[in-house]
Amino acid sequence: MSYPDAAAERRMLFATTGVEERALKTILSADELMVAQRLVRQLPVGDQVVDAILKLVRSARPGTGREEIDDLIAWGPGPRASQALMLAVRAKAMIEGRLAPSADDVVDLAEPVLKHRMALTFAARAEGIDMSQMVARLVEPLG
Repeated sequence: MSYPDAAAERRMLFATTGVEERALKTILSADELMVAQRLVRQLPVGDQVVDAILKLVRSARPGTGREEIDDLIAWGPGPRASQALMLAVRAKAMIEGRLAPSADDVVDLAEPVLKHRMALTFAARAEGIDMSQMVARLVEPLG
C-alpha cells in the first residue's frame, strides 16, 4: 500500500485528531466475520497453487540456488509467509466468487504478502533495487 496523497492525508489528520465524533457503520458482526474466516480456510487449494506458494517463498530465501537472488536478499520470508499467502489467495478467490484460488492469485498477492517479510542486502539497495522489483523478479518463474 502506498502513502496517501496530501489531500487524503490532511483529511485523515483532521478526522483522527479532531473532536467530532463519527458514527461507525457495522458491515459484519463478529459472528459473521468468524464464519467468513472459517469459509476461507475451507476453500480447496490445488497442488499447482500450493507448489507455486512454496516455490515462491522458498526462492526468496538466501542460499536456495539462485545466485542472482542470493546476493540481493539479506534475509527471506519464513513459513508464516507461506501460511499468509495461502490464506490470502483463498480469500481473494472467495471474494471474487471463485471456488478455488489460482496460481495467478499467488502472483497478484506476492508483493503485499512478502515485501515486509524479507530484507534486501546493502548491495541490492546500492544498485537501486527496491522490494517491489525484487518480488517481481521472484515471481517471474511462476509465469
